[in-house]
Amino acid sequence: MSDLRELFLLRPEIAYLNHGSFGACPRPVFQAYQQRQLELERDPVAFLGRRFAGLMAEARGALGAFLDAPAADLVYVPNTTTALNAVARSLDLKPGDEVLGTNHEYGAMERMWRRVCQAAGARFVRQSLPVPVRDPDGLVETLWSGVTDRTRVLFFSHISSPTAITFPAQELVRQAREAGIISVVDGAHAPGQIPLSLRRVDPDFYAGNCHKWMMAPKGAAFLYARRDCQAMLQPPVWSWGSERAGPGTSAFLAEFEYQGTRDIAAYLAVPEAIRFLTTWRWDEVTERCHGLLCEARQRLSALTGLTPPAPEGRGWFRQMSTLPLPDCDARAVQQRLFDEFAVEVPVFEWEGSQYIRLSIQGYNDVRDVDTVIGALGALFGRKA
Repeated sequence: MSDLRELFLLRPEIAYLNHGSFGACPRPVFQAYQQRQLELERDPVAFLGRRFAGLMAEARGALGAFLDAPAADLVYVPNTTTALNAVARSLDLKPGDEVLGTNHEYGAMERMWRRVCQAAGARFVRQSLPVPVRDPDGLVETLWSGVTDRTRVLFFSHISSPTAITFPAQELVRQAREAGIISVVDGAHAPGQIPLSLRRVDPDFYAGNCHKWMMAPKGAAFLYARRDCQAMLQPPVWSWGSERAGPGTSAFLAEFEYQGTRDIAAYLAVPEAIRFLTTWRWDEVTERCHGLLCEARQRLSALTGLTPPAPEGRGWFRQMSTLPLPDCDARAVQQRLFDEFAVEVPVFEWEGSQYIRLSIQGYNDVRDVDTVIGALGALFGRKA
């Protein structure tokens, strides 16, 4: 895997184990991104005025094929946060309604739901899912026990940001639809890390990043909306929208795509990111990464004597895993790992305990694992 590192722009002296936060864009994908920016600057009117619709349709087509979703049901957005805000702010919540989520959600999205619910007189219900988890059925049952006759929305992460646990999305969406509950899925970490078919999951709304595990440039993400749910949505920006869209363009696409002057180069580089994944047989790379991550989990658990939030197995995690640390100042440990050992990795507090989240991507190898395990052993005074 180390040979793949030459394909990335990362500083060679850093053990970069934080792909889950911001990802890293391969050189050929970054070059395609810059080429699109150059095309824009050479003839802005032609690029944004005459070529815009065709370029965006091509980029959506490639993304739709990758996600197994109709391209007409996808729109590009800068990030998952923007997409989920558009959904949350569009829903017609009433006083007394409930949005059911979990304690495994990304903190910014929990804050978003609390603010939206507060404005509507609704309530965000934060269902606690204790760790370590044992089986998918138990996870579903515990989450579903938070459903009441006031539940209007089920919100969950396909892959949790703090705990890196993969949730059984298809089953949760199925139960929500049977109960007449709107399903909203935070898929920030899923595309490119796990096989994803939006046709099979079939959520009402699903947001995901292309700039994480798909390795597209920063600022490329998507919002998927089921055809029968698209009329619920209000765009994050009101601009020309359908008044400038061509014939046959849905209101959903028009209002989300035609939003004033902006650099769409990151969106247009997504097809190149997909080609990169195919060319380098990234499914095989992912398997090697998973094996290295399993080794890292075992070594760190042996060092700390602490149990990970999720058991072994591809069904629970693929290239990213969160592991507990002894009591510590999480922020200070993260800073020392970088300053003293050149390790870039998130260390944080969750539910009163401290954790480290390891991401293993194709540019990582066992030397990176050796570095972080050795560094943690030194910081905690334990033999690595």
